[in-house]
Amino acid sequence: MNYIFEFGWLAQYYPQIVKGVLITLELIAVGAVLGISLGIFCAWVRALGPAWLKPAVATYVELIRNTPFLIQLFFIFFGLPSLGLQLDELTAANIAMVVNLGAYSCEIIRAGIQATPKGQFEAGASLAMTRFETFRHVVLVPSLQRIWPALSSQVVIVMLGSSVVSQIAAEDLTFAANFIQSRTFRAFETYIVSTVIYLCLAILLRQGLAVLGGLIFPRRAAR
Repeated sequence: MNYIFEFGWLAQYYPQIVKGVLITLELIAVGAVLGISLGIFCAWVRALGPAWLKPAVATYVELIRNTPFLIQLFFIFFGLPSLGLQLDELTAANIAMVVNLGAYSCEIIRAGIQATPKGQFEAGASLAMTRFETFRHVVLVPSLQRIWPALSSQVVIVMLGSSVVSQIAAEDLTFAANFIQSRTFRAFETYIVSTVIYLCLAILLRQGLAVLGGLIFPRRAAR
């Protein structure tokens, strides 16, 4: 084996790599905040919400959880324009991330709600709280505390899955890697670098979410 590793191109293509990392971070930031918010709303509907809204939310969740993320992305970017809704690459990628994480986080959060002792619901009712008020003030935080590790893992998975947005020319890290490889023809080195960056991002994201969980749920951290 006479293959010679060459990483001299790193300095030349450093701006493309940085831009790709920043866009990947933007995707996961928007996807995590809005996706988890959507998941909380959907979990409330499925567990405690009005009966008339449950079928629509259940259909959304099952549809997203049982179809590939790439197909969802293509539908948003290539399909919606036929209905008159034209989206740029980054907007379509952000929407796809939010919709995808919203469905998965819904089921994770719903599991936390279902694990809530019935006494907490009864305590809310005894204080004349509505079902939504009970959910907001009594159930939500303990539920999130129970499922935070699983939810954090799902956010990391979605971050890694965001690499497919390069298929619609969203200029994330994978797009940058493909661009560099097409110019340098150093596929092995290019994808080694991108793999290491994704690994570092995943580790940092997981650790950051663990720290955030410790700040949000201090009693959990104390234990």
